[in-house]
Amino acid sequence: MRMRRKSNLEERLAACGDRIIYLDRDVLDFSVKDDRDMLDIPAIFGNDKPLELEIGCGKGQFIREMAKRHPEVNFLAVEVSSNVIVEAAENVIADGLDNVRFMRGNARYLDCFIPAGMVRKIYLNFSCPYPKNTYANHRLTHAEFLGIYKTLLTADGEIHQKTDNMHFFEFSLEQFSQEGWGLRNISLDLHNSDFEGNIVTEYEKRFTDLGQPIYRLEAYVRK
Repeated sequence: MRMRRKSNLEERLAACGDRIIYLDRDVLDFSVKDDRDMLDIPAIFGNDKPLELEIGCGKGQFIREMAKRHPEVNFLAVEVSSNVIVEAAENVIADGLDNVRFMRGNARYLDCFIPAGMVRKIYLNFSCPYPKNTYANHRLTHAEFLGIYKTLLTADGEIHQKTDNMHFFEFSLEQFSQEGWGLRNISLDLHNSDFEGNIVTEYEKRFTDLGQPIYRLEAYVRK
């Protein structure tokens, strides 16, 4: 079901100022990927701290907590919906967190804006599983996306994925393996494992309250 448009949305987005970066497909030509639209990430944050990226940040609970725990890191959170990203940005501003910025746009075009080899970690938390096989190429762990991530990541970069969907998790394991990624810290029931430091997102709490297991993995580029 489509989310109802928030009241005063444009005014609220404007009030967030430069906390939100807009990837406008109507203006830019993405048929050829080059560096003409590359962002100056250090200028955006005002420093050259390491950069980490969350794709599909929702209301921003995960990225806010990460920013609080790790002030030594810059965080960039991507979300396609203005309705959702505005609330995430407002909460970050209210918390006084200077190390978070948001990007409104599609993950398919991230390598048009983020310079190669700049991202230390990518977080994929409860991405849409697109259960129909005909939509497999929309899944954020499809080989097409993995190629984009490989471009963005540093030589020792990592992807951390969490999902409640077993079939999507199996698909992800297969895609990472086929594309030559290494895998570690694979969990088939995160909340009954010995993993420490987990940040519970709003979706995650909903699923665990229903007794559903949470699946998690870490993927890295093989040298």
